[in-house]
Amino acid sequence: MEPLDWLKQRKSCGLLRSLHPLKRAVGGGVFSLADSRSLVDFSSNDYLALSHHPAVVESGLKYLKKYGTGAGAARLMSGDCDYHHELERAIARYKGKAAALLFGNGYMANAGIIPALVGRHDVIFSDRLNHASIVDGCQLSGAKTWRFRHNDMAHLQELLQEKRGDGRALVIVESLYSMDGDRAPLGELVRLKQQFDCVLLVDEAHATGLFGATGSGLVEEAGVTAEVELVMGTFGKGLGSYGAYVAADSVWIDFLMNRARSFIYSTALPPAVIGASLGALKVVQTEPRLAGDLRRKTLFLESCFAKEGIVLGSGSQIVPLMIGESDRAMRIAGELRQQGFYVTAVRPPTVPENTARLRFSVTLHQSDEELLGLARAVSALFHE
Repeated sequence: MEPLDWLKQRKSCGLLRSLHPLKRAVGGGVFSLADSRSLVDFSSNDYLALSHHPAVVESGLKYLKKYGTGAGAARLMSGDCDYHHELERAIARYKGKAAALLFGNGYMANAGIIPALVGRHDVIFSDRLNHASIVDGCQLSGAKTWRFRHNDMAHLQELLQEKRGDGRALVIVESLYSMDGDRAPLGELVRLKQQFDCVLLVDEAHATGLFGATGSGLVEEAGVTAEVELVMGTFGKGLGSYGAYVAADSVWIDFLMNRARSFIYSTALPPAVIGASLGALKVVQTEPRLAGDLRRKTLFLESCFAKEGIVLGSGSQIVPLMIGESDRAMRIAGELRQQGFYVTAVRPPTVPENTARLRFSVTLHQSDEELLGLARAVSALFHE
């Protein structure tokens, strides 16, 4: 199909994507350039508002002034700087692992880690709702991939019994799913991976900084840090910066350093980003109240919806409202923006067919008054 015909088809199905340039305020709101309106942002992953935290900003500026704007090369060339190792040591300690390796972003991490771990003689067992970066990493690996029904451990066990084979077996899940906001059953996953001699990779992108005794994530909260071989995550969500990492035993990290193409052939992360990430790690460990404040706001939003007759409750800061039809989800999102709320309608192929939704992301940028206002505005549109 020609590009223009394809675009017309996507538009007719309510699935055409487009960009909407915004100005982002220091206070966390956004400003629409299209119609000069201030909007409350409910689509950001800056959960703890660390992208504007004074200590995080100051740490980024410190490294920018000290080291300049860029690393200058890939790390296996001349771009391997002391500050990269400083951040890797810090995130490894935070995750309870011996070592860590940095990547440009979460997509690059999954697209590089998975093909490095397994190949065409191996097998992957991946949750059906895993992120696109995981799906693409599986395809790039050449390994036979079996997708188990979301969080269905009986189905996973059935597949492991039938399809495990003799090669390396990799089980991949997200600890907190980005579109549904629900959690993986990590304890049961550990049991199954041990029973069937698998390697377990857990993506903690949306949990890092928010859960567990130290904020390390849901792996820590579930008490399975020692049993999970590889923990991947990002700095660009709860930690308010940019980039990604994988934490594991030193042998795994050395292995990935030599095999992950998205690490080997990419310019190293710049100094300001490293400084901001180091600053964010310090903040989440010294200010645990931030995660508690976020949980309180999430419960408050759910209670506001409940008063409007809409029962929500993902158990996390990601609160989806199922709409079903893409056109209706787009219409409601558009009307919410007219009322001052920036909410994204998530449609296929990001989510399965007929499960288009509004994805409300709770952050510390939002006031209780704004959370209440959102619930009332959504209720009026949802019940039309």
